Amino acid sequence: MSTTTIRIEEDLKARIAAAAHLAGKTAHAFILDAIAQTVEQVEIDEEFHRLADERWAKVQATGKTVPWDDAKVYLEARARGDKVRKPAARNSKR
Repeated sequence: MSTTTIRIEEDLKARIAAAAHLAGKTAHAFILDAIAQTVEQVEIDEEFHRLADERWAKVQATGKTVPWDDAKVYLEARARGDKVRKPAARNSKR
């Protein structure tokens, strides 16, 4: 394990100490958890954007999309817990 030094303003340091105490952690553990959560969120966001770009490229290449009305019916059924077949993509290019 390596060591990294960071500079933290006194008011933030006090807030970290108070939050860590409330969470039942040391300030060190609290900071490590915060860093890990931030890194994980950035990775999740990056994967989301990668997948969105991939899917958008597929839409542009094929012209196939699911009409909103069909998607809405499907999503509402899923939200109710119903088993429902995914709507078919259709060619939207004219």
